[in-house]
Formats: sequence, structure tokens, C-alpha cells
Amino acid sequence: QVQVVESGGGLVQPGGSLRLSCAVNASIFSFNVMAWYRQVPGNQRELVASAPRWGSRKYSDSVQGRFTISREFAKNTVDLQMNSLKPEDTGVYYCNAERMLPSGSKEDYWGQGTQVTVSS
Repeated sequence: QVQVVESGGGLVQPGGSLRLSCAVNASIFSFNVMAWYRQVPGNQRELVASAPRWGSRKYSDSVQGRFTISREFAKNTVDLQMNSLKPEDTGVYYCNAERMLPSGSKEDYWGQGTQVTVSS
């Protein structure tokens, strides 16, 4: 069973930085897409950044230029570097790992989330 574990959340002042890390108990190369999502109470979970195994990384408009997603193969993690944080970046951040099965269907794996709070 694939397990996904996020870490690195916390409280930070506006303008500060945090680095989130997503660890999985399988090679990150085996997942066709790995991504970070964000959810605030009362809202749907929204995609923040994605890193496909092949192709370009994608970011939501709200974090473009401030966040960077990276596959760290030496650590077998997918990290999210968050700079110039704003109060509206507050939320629970979830890591998602998507794997393509031989049948052509997809399997999604989620972590429990890590809280990020941006406040003075």
C-alpha cells in the first residue's frame, strides 16, 4: 500500500518562506504526476502545483512566480518551496501521487495534509 506523508508546515509571517516535503514509500519515478493541493475550510481542494514525470511543471495563477515544485530523486520526495507567502496562502496542503496502471486506469494516493498558516 502506497503511503504519502507531508511535512514542513507551520506558522510564518507574511513575506516569509516555507518548504514542504512529501515522502512516499515507493519510488517517485513510478508516479506519472505528483502534485500539491491546498484546502481551506468551506472550499474545495485546489491544485497549487504539479510535476509530471515528463513535461512541464504547472502552477496556479495565485502562486506562479512564488512557489516552486520539485522532484528530489536523491531524497525520494516532492518538495514545494513557498516564498513571499501571503495570508491567502493559508490552508491545509496535501500531496497527491498519481499512478497509471497497466489497464490504463489511474490510482490516486493522498497524504493527511500539513497546515500552513501565514499571519502576523
